[in-house]
Amino acid sequence: MRFLPRLIILAALVITTFLSWRLLLWSPATSRGGDLAPKAEEGFTLTLDTFLHVQQLRKKRLRAFCSQSGKVTTLPRSQEERARLFSNLRVSTKLDLLYCQVPSTGTEEWQQLLERLEKENVTPAVPLSYPWQHSQETQLREFNLTETEAMLGSYTKVLFVRDPFHRLIFTFMQDMGSSSSFSSFVQDVLDSGQHNSNVAWTPLVSLCQPCLIQYDYVVVFGFLSQELGHLLQRAGLPADSFLAEFTDTQVQWTYSWLSEQMFSELSLQQKKQLSHFYRWDLAAFSFSSSFLSGLFSTPETW
Repeated sequence: MRFLPRLIILAALVITTFLSWRLLLWSPATSRGGDLAPKAEEGFTLTLDTFLHVQQLRKKRLRAFCSQSGKVTTLPRSQEERARLFSNLRVSTKLDLLYCQVPSTGTEEWQQLLERLEKENVTPAVPLSYPWQHSQETQLREFNLTETEAMLGSYTKVLFVRDPFHRLIFTFMQDMGSSSSFSSFVQDVLDSGQHNSNVAWTPLVSLCQPCLIQYDYVVVFGFLSQELGHLLQRAGLPADSFLAEFTDTQVQWTYSWLSEQMFSELSLQQKKQLSHFYRWDLAAFSFSSSFLSGLFSTPETW
């Protein structure tokens, strides 16, 4: 029974290659959400106005989350502390971009796209108002305080988010652990604790510091190709020929179907513990279709 969940997912992925895919249309949510809820809409094209409206709603929810007490909102002056907080933040000094690198959220394809743009000697159409020397360093923690402040104040900053339960499924499928079942894998995650977790499943809020970093764009897995097209255009970067390579829409459809199968393997206690483990992500971002959202209650403190 060890590989049964993986076989189920593999079979689903094979089946989906024969299906016609539907894009996810983001429509305004009810007063409960403050974000956008996904709808299936065949042939939908995201307009710039809709994209900007989506961003306003996502950042509004994020600001509400960050307004609670106990959030890290001030840039540390200690190099050691910045290195700890910024361990997942990457930069491109050539493209004037900063993003948080988290596995299974779409940053792998995003990073490949940026590398191709850099190799083709693409530069932003609207350069920064002050000269900046291109650096081979790609980690924000490698820069000093003055450089860090300049980047945070001028670079286009992008945050990729994904349903935390889908991230768990992805990690389990990658066989990063030795668990014999999804339930035992989840228990290993829960036993690891908040401060001793693998980056593959650590909550995004802990990895990306969205209350300290004022991200310009919050991009949701499942709609990357259309959202990133508008994002790069506004950043002055041409990338239309590269965006077709993003396959997150198809993957999102498959994982939505698989979530129910995986969720049914867990005990009620595990479900509640998972919801608590990801409580900050569930509060900061809208994952209305997540199985964890139904068990989530707004936390009172950080």
